[in-house]
Amino acid sequence: MELPRSVRDADVAGKRVLVRVDFNVPLEDGRVADDTRIRASLPTIELLLERGAARVLLCSHLGRPKDGPDPRFSLRPVAARLAELLGRDVAFDDPAAALALLENTRFRPEETANGDGYARELAALADVYVNDAFGAAHRAHASTEGVAHHLPAYAGLLLLRELEELGGLLESPERPFVAIVGGAKVADKIGVLESLVRRADTLLVGGKMAAELAARSPLGGTAEVLLPADVVAAAAFEPDAEARVVPWGQVPEGWLGLDIGPATCAVFAARIREARTVFWNGPMGVFEWPRFAAGTQAVAEAVAAADARTVVGGGDSVRAIEELGLAERIGWVSTGGGASLELLEGRALPGVAAIPGA
Repeated sequence: MELPRSVRDADVAGKRVLVRVDFNVPLEDGRVADDTRIRASLPTIELLLERGAARVLLCSHLGRPKDGPDPRFSLRPVAARLAELLGRDVAFDDPAAALALLENTRFRPEETANGDGYARELAALADVYVNDAFGAAHRAHASTEGVAHHLPAYAGLLLLRELEELGGLLESPERPFVAIVGGAKVADKIGVLESLVRRADTLLVGGKMAAELAARSPLGGTAEVLLPADVVAAAAFEPDAEARVVPWGQVPEGWLGLDIGPATCAVFAARIREARTVFWNGPMGVFEWPRFAAGTQAVAEAVAAADARTVVGGGDSVRAIEELGLAERIGWVSTGGGASLELLEGRALPGVAAIPGA
């Protein structure tokens, strides 16, 4: 994989720098509820400040506002949290400030349409463009792709690390390579499953994904594909529903499989222990409900304990390891959901392709 040129090689002293970050973070009661993505952007911001950039302007989207500006999706609370993390003032939506976070790019409809007019507006604010928003790099939007054609463009430190870590899974995994895929968004992951089954040695599949694969024709490829041996079945999709462990394929009529069962947990954990490279995306069940969280917890603990290169991607998987206090034991926790999947499919990411190569 050819990497884009790095912000480390950019001449930013005395220059205005526009940085596309991924501050699409959850807000609760007007405050940032999870600042993981903000923290991930700090190395690039601090590098630019240390190297004497005259102005650092940050831009990001937040949520999916439908009809222009919506105070529920304002980035103002994010600017406040960023200021706390940096220990310095961060102006809000003030392009003339030395360090500022601009308002939500998606308040402009031209953003998602990759309108050239809006891309030029953003470019007029700066002398250099840096894309550090891996989580949005799979979108060809004005702030992620369009503006890169109007300014000298570079990749931020987070974007580069994501490409190196995820790219390494495709190009040089130490074997055995075990990939674990789960979750409910089946359609979004068929492409990555077809890619991983050609690259991994073992593919462990849980969640709704397992039922989908069982109903499909074989994926092909060389990996051994393991579906659950048993599941935790529930009488209804409710957190306190009647539940019991049943063999795979023997879920009672009208019941739902909401987690992998204990036998499957043991098999999956054993395969993960044998691995030298592990990639995990997607929970094994409805882990938000404690009664159906055991499978996801077992996988998370096995990945954290593995003597292997470990990469976890996808919002729900990341949330699980964060809530279990295991994140520090994972080799790399990706900030990108859809972007990581598209990269692992082998697809070009527009936000990366727009930056010249190293």
